[in-house]
Amino acid sequence: MNSVQIRSAERALSVGTWLIVAGAMLYSILTVTPLAARHTPDGWWWTAPILPLVVDAAVVIVVRLDSVLARLGGHGGRWPIALRWMTGGMTLALNVADSALKKDLVGVAVHSVAPLLLIVTAETGLAYRRAITAAQSALEAQQRADQQAREQAAQERAEAAERRAREEREHAAMVAREQREHEAMLAREQTEREDRARREEREARERAEAVERETRERRERERERREHEARQREHQARERAAAERREREQAIERERRERAERIERERAELMQRGPAEDRLGEGEARRIVAAAFATGLPVRKAVELCGWSLGWVNARYGEHRDAATVERADQATAGH
Repeated sequence: MNSVQIRSAERALSVGTWLIVAGAMLYSILTVTPLAARHTPDGWWWTAPILPLVVDAAVVIVVRLDSVLARLGGHGGRWPIALRWMTGGMTLALNVADSALKKDLVGVAVHSVAPLLLIVTAETGLAYRRAITAAQSALEAQQRADQQAREQAAQERAEAAERRAREEREHAAMVAREQREHEAMLAREQTEREDRARREEREARERAEAVERETRERRERERERREHEARQREHQARERAAAERREREQAIERERRERAERIERERAELMQRGPAEDRLGEGEARRIVAAAFATGLPVRKAVELCGWSLGWVNARYGEHRDAATVERADQATAGH
């Protein structure tokens, strides 16, 4: 049962109790007033309703205060009990007194219904209120316990969330620290690689420069060697050319001496020969004309020696002159 149902039951109990109390008070006033009026001195009949009102007021006080004490979970002690039973007994006695004096048992039973109902309702309402108060207290205790449990669970969740957040922060800090260490390690490795690359590049450049220097020196030495060899070859070529020139000159000189000697011999032979009696053969005539040209004999003398015509001998002399011109040109070219 929840608090709404408890409040609904308590409201129904209060409404029912006060309806019963109001009905019992009205019935008691209507029943007791005639009895009190009959037993009141003349002239004081108007005081007859005071007695049932006072008794019923005591009943109202008892019912109201019992409901308040029951709601608060308190207990008034023996006097509220005595007042409750005393007012109930008085109400019962006053309601049945007239019937009892008349010895009317049915009237006693009828007029005892309202007081007895009021007495039992007061006791039952008190018990109900105490039970409702206990149930409401238990419910409130349960609600407080639930609230405390929820607050504790919320606190535990908050602590767990804070713990997770702290763990996440610590994890994030650890990851960030590891990341920084990793980045620092990568930076160191990158720096080392760059230093190593620069060192290797410098060494490679030095090696390349050394190789280039050696290559340049080797090329220089090769160039000097080639130049030296070229100078030697040129010197040797000049020496060979000079030797060949000397040899040619010597050969030319020998040939010239030999030709001069031959020409002298042939001239001497031609000088010793006399004029030809008849025309000689062409081969011998050509040899005689060549010897005559070489020795510088006149054309007429050559005509006498070979027996051929003047025109033919002139033609042979022209051939020999052309051949001599070509030979001198060759010699001049060879000399240069």
